This record gives sequence, structure tokens and C-alpha cells, in this order.
Amino acid sequence: MKLNTALKLGRNAVIVLAIIIVSGWLAFVPSAKASSYTFVTAWGEKGSAPGQFNDPTGIAVAGDEVFVSDSRNGRIQVFDLDGHFKRRFGMPGKDPGQLGRPMNLAIHRGELYVAEYFNDRIQVFSLDGQSRRLIGKSGNGPGEFNAPGGVAVASNGDLFVADFYSHRIQQLKSDGGFVRQWGITGETGHGAGAFIYPTDVALDRNDMLYVADGYANRIQVFDTAGKPVNKWGGPFAVGIPGPLNGWFRVVTGIAFGPQGDLFAADFYNNRLQKFRADGTFLTSFGGEGTGPGQFNHTIAAAVADDGTVFAVDFGNNRVQKWRQVKD
Repeated sequence: MKLNTALKLGRNAVIVLAIIIVSGWLAFVPSAKASSYTFVTAWGEKGSAPGQFNDPTGIAVAGDEVFVSDSRNGRIQVFDLDGHFKRRFGMPGKDPGQLGRPMNLAIHRGELYVAEYFNDRIQVFSLDGQSRRLIGKSGNGPGEFNAPGGVAVASNGDLFVADFYSHRIQQLKSDGGFVRQWGITGETGHGAGAFIYPTDVALDRNDMLYVADGYANRIQVFDTAGKPVNKWGGPFAVGIPGPLNGWFRVVTGIAFGPQGDLFAADFYNNRLQKFRADGTFLTSFGGEGTGPGQFNHTIAAAVADDGTVFAVDFGNNRVQKWRQVKD
């Protein structure tokens, strides 16, 4: 009798454990809820000639043009939607019109906003490459930067900047005047509103703020009053890295598509992930390698008006183009 009781208890324990494992899997590893994407084409290779890259880091789309940060070459290159080179501007340096490791890009009302990692500033260009103004300088004070990684522009012209080494997000007026910040300058944290090397920012149609909290392996969301309202990435979004659906191993770039879905560059997982604006996982695509449709560290993404996705393949020194598979 005692043996049978022990066996029953053992079986029950196994069943309970299995239920816990399955429940945990379903809770923390969501399944795909949308069709995936198919590789279309890629362009670029390592070098300094037109159409070549040396550590490309950022990307943006305006109409029928694709703008790419060619970071180590200190320039922006512009292509058509099929990857044909059109023009370039910038060169390494600190003067207006020169660039110090350009990173993530944003386009707003016919102007290109460039986060300059080495020059600790945001530089604004016309789309034909004319430098128009500089915003910010080196430092840890209000309106100063320590390696900005990304920038977004609100409907009223305010700037939101991922201040990488200061572990904060700053909101500035269009002229650089300080408005407010999220995060404590120089301090890392896993709580809501704290950051670990934030890399990029994006705004939805309602100017809700989304932050690629890079080395915290998550995305955080704030409403227009500055209140944290959501976060996701791994169990409880507390910094646990991983290769599973909805998890990250350093998220480096985020961009909204025309339907309001968010695309995230999952750097060390060599893929892009797609989410609804509420954080619901939709699909992922890519994989490690050098072949078509493979990545050597996916660092940034941009989405055209028709939903075509352009991804920066950092280690392979190229840009990839993807389209969603039709159901």
C-alpha cells in the first residue's frame, strides 16, 4: 500500500511538473500569430567605395529612398528601394556636415536626424545631404549626451534621444532645450523606467514612446505623460536574455511599420522580431550566417510604406530587403 501510494504521488508530481513546464512555456514563449517574411535581395560589402559599407548601423526610409548609416566611413549613403546607389554625404570629423560614427536614423518632415555616437550630438540634414543644425554636446547634464544611439521626433518636433552610456532617455525641444528624462543619469536598472545601455527609440502614431532597452534585453513603453505602461522581452522583462520567441539578446534598433506593428533588431540572435504595439509576438525571421536571408548581427530596421522591411546586417556589411509572405 505504501509503495502504491508513493508511486501515485510520484506520478502526480510528474504531472504537476509537466503542467508547470507547459504553462511556463506558453506564458513565456509565445507562438507566431502572423505570417513570416521572405528574403528578396541584399546589397553591400565591406569597403569605402559607393555602395560599400564599413560597419553599417542605422537605416531609414523616405518615399522611394533608403538612407543607411555607414558608421566607420563617417557618412550616409542613399539607395533606391532595390538597392541601387544614388548618392552619399558626410565624412569623418566633428564639423557641421561631418559625422562621428552615425548610428540609428529618423526622418521627420523632410529632414534626416542622425545620432552621432562619437560626436555626442544629433545632426539634422536635408534629405539631399545639407547640414542644417546640431543639437547637443558631450556631457552628462540636461541636453548633453554620452554616445547617443538613436533618435525619434514627435509630431510637435520634440526629440527623444537614447543616451547610451548615461543610461537614460532625454526629451528635448526642437532647438535642443531640455524637457525631461527617463532613467537616472549613469545608473543602470531593471525596474520600469530604468535602463541598461538604451540603443534606440521610436514613437507610435499617438506619440507613445517605445525604447529599445538594449542590454536589458527588452522594450519599454511610456505614455505621453511619461508614465511607464508596458515592457516585454523574456520572463517578466527583467533582463534575461535568450533565443526564444519574444526574447532578446541585445535589442539594438526598433521601427514601426505602416500598420502600427513594431519591428525589433535582435542583435546577437541574428534576426528581426515583429510585435503588435502592445508587445504581442507576431513573427521572427533571419538566422545566423552569411547566405541570403541570414545575418551576422542584425542591428537596425526600417519599413517602407508598402510594408517592405529593410534590415542592416552589421557584420556582413550589407542591407537586406524582406517582404511578408502572403497567406
